[in-house]
Amino acid sequence: MNVTSFLRTLLFCGIALSPLAAAGDGPPKTVTITAQRFSFSPNEITVKKGEEVTLEITSKDVSHGLVIEDLGVRTEIKKGESAEVKFTPETVGTFQGKCAHFCGKGHGSMTMTVHVTE
Repeated sequence: MNVTSFLRTLLFCGIALSPLAAAGDGPPKTVTITAQRFSFSPNEITVKKGEEVTLEITSKDVSHGLVIEDLGVRTEIKKGESAEVKFTPETVGTFQGKCAHFCGKGHGSMTMTVHVTE
């Protein structure tokens, strides 16, 4: 194989494989969330299927939790502290999360929505 043919082959392979490399490249998406009686802020986020996501959650007042069952997210956040949870969504859709630590009489309304797109 001559040099020109070799370079063409490398170029072709690079172009053909670039979408695969792009899907897993780059740093994970980081979303900062504040938990405070009786809400998450933001309470709705959008992420991409197959993209690693890091949620950085800070509790402003009392201990809170976040559970998004279908995405495998489960964490506790102590009063005045932060917690980090990572996940990689594998399914497109809309997923509901909720506070998993009783934080008062408005606890039941403390929800969060995660939209996973292609």
